Amino acid sequence: MLAALVTVTATATGAVAAPAAAAAAGPELITKTRNTGKYVAFTFDDGPSPTYTPQLLDVLRRNNVKAVFCLVGDMADWNVPLIKRIVSEGHTLCNHSMHHSDMETLTPDQIRADIKQTADTIRRAVPGAQIPYFRAPYGHWGASPAVAAGLGYKNLSWTLMPGDWELPGTDELVRRIREGITETGVITLHDAGGDRSQTVAAMDRLLPQLAAEGWKFDLPA
Repeated sequence: MLAALVTVTATATGAVAAPAAAAAAGPELITKTRNTGKYVAFTFDDGPSPTYTPQLLDVLRRNNVKAVFCLVGDMADWNVPLIKRIVSEGHTLCNHSMHHSDMETLTPDQIRADIKQTADTIRRAVPGAQIPYFRAPYGHWGASPAVAAGLGYKNLSWTLMPGDWELPGTDELVRRIREGITETGVITLHDAGGDRSQTVAAMDRLLPQLAAEGWKFDLPA
């Protein structure tokens, strides 16, 4: 399970705090939406999954919500129809490395090769696909912010990761998101890497509630 290997710091609520900026003097790590006010961005890592990504896409479509899908090259390589669907339904792509590798263990040249290979894999599914973001697996950035920026990517971090890989139960996952959501925040969940049925169920419950409370859904800045 890819997501089960995340090692960033858990908070008292069970959610995971955003990693510290890996390179304070380097490129910015994006942790906010494009618009200010009661906006939030949802991002989904480690997919696509042939089981859970279609279910999640159905939920997003019913609620007219656009999200960011951070794709792992190994998963993308054998789920081409799903990438086509993600793009055709208006969602945004993010490069999440080829093999879900820890960027802190790689040299800049290795990182560059990895990012390029991932992009090539995605674009074999959708030629010319726009991939504006890069997100380092585990929040371990290493030298990747500068490398990704040099390749034209924005480095996408988060403000809330509610720990859906822990399988805390749908009620608990909803609670973590509701307690941790902030204006202009970026929330990270997972659509692959294990059983993501709770993630799908939580989104199905949450999105109508949030919309009724005046939340709007945006992309990261």
